Amino acid sequence: MSTTTDQLSITSTLPLQSPSISIPRLGFGVYLSPPNTCTQSCLTALSTGYRHIDTAQFYGNEAEVGTALQQSNLPRSSVFITTKILSAAGSVEKSYQKCLDSVRKLDPRGDDGYVDQFLIHSPNAGAKVRKELWQALERLYAEGRAKSIGVSNFGIGHIQELKSFATVWPPHANQIELHPWCQQRDIVRYSQEHNIIISAYSPLVRNYKANDPTLVVLAQKYKKSTAQILIRYSLQKNWVPLPKSDNPEYIKGNAEVFDFEIEEGDIRTLDALDEGEKGAIVQAVDNS
Repeated sequence: MSTTTDQLSITSTLPLQSPSISIPRLGFGVYLSPPNTCTQSCLTALSTGYRHIDTAQFYGNEAEVGTALQQSNLPRSSVFITTKILSAAGSVEKSYQKCLDSVRKLDPRGDDGYVDQFLIHSPNAGAKVRKELWQALERLYAEGRAKSIGVSNFGIGHIQELKSFATVWPPHANQIELHPWCQQRDIVRYSQEHNIIISAYSPLVRNYKANDPTLVVLAQKYKKSTAQILIRYSLQKNWVPLPKSDNPEYIKGNAEVFDFEIEEGDIRTLDALDEGEKGAIVQAVDNS
């Protein structure tokens, strides 16, 4: 795919299909961020200029993200909060209540509380669970407690399956593992064709590739860190990268990616690193 040539900034957004909602181009991930440090890490990110925080029920730190949002004194409407549900509760009503619990942790303003995006975390529990969770999210969306709804780790077949019962289709977003070694081109292409926003988790490959020779050469060329090259790559692919760190220096550095642009030839060099499913460190989607 061609890369974006638009001028990007930390305030840049992409439009979601959900009416009047835009998602910030750069997100801040909190996977494995311990509760005792998560709030401070989020506050550091928000003070740096991030306006998108990505959490999940599975991460066990939704309440800490909510605390950071309150302590930041930023207007609720200025911060985009994403969370996810992994495990169904046994019925649409029970799963809906489980989602509502997350909303209350993240935005404890009673009936006015909401999250900007609620995702099904994984398709792996099977078709029955996928249907239950999606219908629970649709109810949350209809009530305005989630401003947009989507999926994570879903392949083409999973998204097509939703059509058979969904009242909201296509999903507004799909969050998948994306970086030069795992580019998942089929699901990326499909998502783009259906105007599904693509969020990229593990965009830094958990630092496993920090010494990759190709990446190091590009970092030297642009006088940037390897992490900054990877984040900028995601941005230029029109993905929404979700870098994670609890180190204040890295949190700030990961946002310093808007004062340079990777040349088209260097994007192609990074594209050539793709290893398909073998390049995944977490999970490549199943497109069947």
